[in-house]
Amino acid sequence: MSITKEQVFEQGKQQTLWAGHLIAADNLSTATIDNYTPINNTLIGQIASGTSEDVDIAVRVARDSFENGEWRHLAPAERKAIMQRWCVLMLEHSEELAALDCIDAGKPITECLNTDIPATIETFEWYAETADKVFGKVAPTGSAALGLIVQEPIGVVGAVLPWNFPAQMYAWKVAPALIMGNSVIVKPAELTSLSAYRLTELAYEAGVPKEALQMVCGLGENVGAALGRHMDVDMVSFTGSTEVGRLFLQYASESNLKEIVLECGGKSPQVVFDDAILDEAAINNILTAAFWNMSENCSCGSRLIVHSSQKESLLSQLKKGLKAWKVGSPYESDTAIGPMIEKTHFEKVCHYLKTAKDEGATLIVGGSIREDLGSGWYIEPTIFDNVSADMTLFKEEVFGPLLAITSFETEDEAIKLANETNYGLAASFYTQNIKRAYRVASSIKAGTVSINGFSEGDITTPFGGYKQSGFGGRDNGLEALAQYTQTKTIWVVN
Repeated sequence: MSITKEQVFEQGKQQTLWAGHLIAADNLSTATIDNYTPINNTLIGQIASGTSEDVDIAVRVARDSFENGEWRHLAPAERKAIMQRWCVLMLEHSEELAALDCIDAGKPITECLNTDIPATIETFEWYAETADKVFGKVAPTGSAALGLIVQEPIGVVGAVLPWNFPAQMYAWKVAPALIMGNSVIVKPAELTSLSAYRLTELAYEAGVPKEALQMVCGLGENVGAALGRHMDVDMVSFTGSTEVGRLFLQYASESNLKEIVLECGGKSPQVVFDDAILDEAAINNILTAAFWNMSENCSCGSRLIVHSSQKESLLSQLKKGLKAWKVGSPYESDTAIGPMIEKTHFEKVCHYLKTAKDEGATLIVGGSIREDLGSGWYIEPTIFDNVSADMTLFKEEVFGPLLAITSFETEDEAIKLANETNYGLAASFYTQNIKRAYRVASSIKAGTVSINGFSEGDITTPFGGYKQSGFGGRDNGLEALAQYTQTKTIWVVN
């Protein structure tokens, strides 16, 4: 299958886009699920609907491959070279990959082309370079022994992906797991399987053994649960909702106590102190934190906690800045806000919109449903003021473009409000006081805290959360490699 950006844009109602199992075996299930684009809710193709039996087959193949060592026994430099060839192919097919995420997830094409796919390639490039640059240790023993501390691949890895950043989350899981020598089974979200399918095909073309990297499509309750419960899967790395994350911990406890790494939900605060400089860059950062990717982002800065002296000026600038956030077809290069991922999620966000109004929050801007666009699942970026800490909009993750504004008077009050959540994935705040910057960064309970701007860090920095936002490890950085390895001591007696 090969499809260009232009072909996607010209696709008709029955344009066929396929994502099937990529398992190095026969006798697989043949059932399929219809795949609709959220852009206009038209049928674009099918994906395979996997079963627990498909997972069993994939795990057997992965285990045999791991034990035979066709991938893990390669010299690290050889794994690196293969992954680098893979990166070259990704670059050559970058427009195709961007188009697939655009049509499959309803993401604006400009974001896919300029952010998501470049970040996907960068992730693979960065982890490729780690292959021959991560070393073990020698323990400080006496002359009677030699103690070696080594990191070995953990074995068979299940990578269970979310739908909001399909290609990029594939890279976050697969790149570090694969470069360490594991056998990896990818389970993409059933709503967004297309780019994962194409990336895996390109991996084979680059030289990754088909047995070492497989993909099983289908529903979470079938494929995801089967991976979580499987007695021969050594670890699962999951990104998605906290609710489903809890299930993976349960699956591990009921099976082989496999390693589980979770990156889950968030309700991230943005704090604006009385000395913050609210220039154009700051306003753009605040709006990006709140509305980037239609706010379908676990680190979304959905709570804006503002010193009362700054609120009037800030609201005025936010309303002005939002004029540049066009709601429209993701195919158009100037669109910033596309549709919600599916009807069920759209209805959930609409419920939060109604609840905010019913509970007494003040609508400042937005709040309209754009039924005139495509599927009708388009919601204007919306700002509510006077949101108290006991309101639903302050407490619950919406995963849609609703920003809650809450006022404060003192630094201690701001910190308390920032931490008044079950989540702890990310936070940002604005101040010119270096002492305050350190105090607040140290006091906020979040895995990533950015100062005077919104950021998730970059590929060099670990990403994950406190409290119900994360468990067991981190994505990105050298820290991510640890979750895909076992630590072994080799003790040599002289």
